Amino acid sequence: MTQQNPGEQGGLTLTGGAAILAPISAFPNGVPSNALVLIPLSPNGQPAENKVVDGPVKLEMDEVWKLLGFNGPAVQVQDEQGRPIAIGRDDLLSGLEKHWNEDGEDLMRGRIYSQELMKYGFHAKAEGVLAKIVAKSMDNGDDWLGLGVAQLAQEKYEKAERTLKGAQNIMKDNPYPSLHLAKAYKAQKQFDKEREAAERAIQIQPLAVDAWAYLFNAVKEQESEEKAVAALEELADAPVNAKSAAPYVALQGFYSTEEATREKAITFAKKGVQRSPQDPIAILCLSALYGQANQLDEVVKLLQPHEPLMVQDVRLAHNYFEALFQQRDLGKITALLNKLATSPNREVKQFAIERAQAIKQMLSQQQASLPQ
Repeated sequence: MTQQNPGEQGGLTLTGGAAILAPISAFPNGVPSNALVLIPLSPNGQPAENKVVDGPVKLEMDEVWKLLGFNGPAVQVQDEQGRPIAIGRDDLLSGLEKHWNEDGEDLMRGRIYSQELMKYGFHAKAEGVLAKIVAKSMDNGDDWLGLGVAQLAQEKYEKAERTLKGAQNIMKDNPYPSLHLAKAYKAQKQFDKEREAAERAIQIQPLAVDAWAYLFNAVKEQESEEKAVAALEELADAPVNAKSAAPYVALQGFYSTEEATREKAITFAKKGVQRSPQDPIAILCLSALYGQANQLDEVVKLLQPHEPLMVQDVRLAHNYFEALFQQRDLGKITALLNKLATSPNREVKQFAIERAQAIKQMLSQQQASLPQ
């Protein structure tokens, strides 16, 4: 953002990735085409007295939101018809608080309120709401888990440990109370207990990629990367875990972002698909890695047998379409999109419609460019 010399063009030139608030008199040569007009108003609708009338001023983001009429940063919610609208974060939270206070026996109101509080980092207030909910609904594991997470975020580790153990007792098939317990133990430098909790999460749910990833990081931080890989592969070979792709899905994720380690990631991803050939996540990871390595033939070879899965999984459909498109295989593309267009999955069906329209437009443009 620069202000020119009055002798040059006598106005402001808007440049760069920033915004400026200025009175209309600052633009004697006309308002720039990329400007947005802001008219600050007081709560009663009257023009607000502000030093901006004296010239351009620097504003903090909190001031910008206030001038735009938002209490707190703007957040997106849906109205009664499901349409997206913007509302101030503080207005949203105060509205949810009022709704909860109007009927404290409606625990779903409190749950929604606490979720939003957690989302925006108001953990202490969320803890208070969740404590009331837990007291009224002692057997709901999600409430216990939410309360434990809120306490953990405030570094109330002993409280969080007790609460998360309560959640674990209720949610016997859910690995996440154990994973959050692992975080509590790590914060207290109880690393043996941290590893035990991570392994317990895997024991509860061998398909939980998050649990395998947590164990890898825990061992890596306390020992080494090589020992972390060895620990995961050893546990993966246990008979109870033999058909789970999750350990190798987790491992490939640690090596997939850098080109130098991509082949290592592909090796792990292949092992995941070999262990569970119909696992959509394992297939998705390997196809994405092939795509990153520009091995389009491998993407098509891997995904073609899984077209039935694509009818329900838009991610697989996307990877297959992109590989076919780059190969300019219009026959296979047409057959794929026709099949996806009949999907009962709304997201997949919309994907097929949009891609079909894009292909049609591309072909029309190519036709129009041909010599008459």
